[in-house]
Amino acid sequence: MKKIELRKLYLSKRKALSVEERVVRSKRITELFFQNFDLSIIKTLHIFLPIIKHNEIDTWLIIRHLQQNFSKINIVIPKIIPEKFELDNYLFDEENLIENHWGILEPSGENQKQIQPKQIDLVIIPLLIFDKNGNRVGYGKGFYDRFLEQCKPKTLKIGLCMEEPVESIEDVNEFDIKMDFCITPTNIYKF
Repeated sequence: MKKIELRKLYLSKRKALSVEERVVRSKRITELFFQNFDLSIIKTLHIFLPIIKHNEIDTWLIIRHLQQNFSKINIVIPKIIPEKFELDNYLFDEENLIENHWGILEPSGENQKQIQPKQIDLVIIPLLIFDKNGNRVGYGKGFYDRFLEQCKPKTLKIGLCMEEPVESIEDVNEFDIKMDFCITPTNIYKF
């Protein structure tokens, strides 16, 4: 299938998830993440904040666990720059979060430390669906592909997905950046 078809299908599947199912899947993905990745070598970790109305995985579970058990890791979250289709990245500061016009919490950017992509060791990537080759389908604006292109080559790229992979995405292009891993509620896929 092509990205546009996959996006439509998996947006509807995600919307159909019950609150309970989203919670169960989010907890399982969080457990697999912490059980299977060595975070002792990570200094700076980028993570997205969930869009609850889109039934995204609850990444607050990961953030809270990092704060409690990996306090030396700098947590970085994105701020959307819509006119450029880019992300700016700031150190996580819960006191300085604002809701943007899409209803997504993000850093205000005021009096906050901006982090450059080359400083980031691990990126946790949002997505709707992925294929067995490590390609992903997001919301279609290319924010993460542009951002990942600016990261250092060794930056670890880990996607989080509520669903198991499709065989392949038909219309992958040269701007699509593959993940290194993707975590679902039941598996970890390595690419």
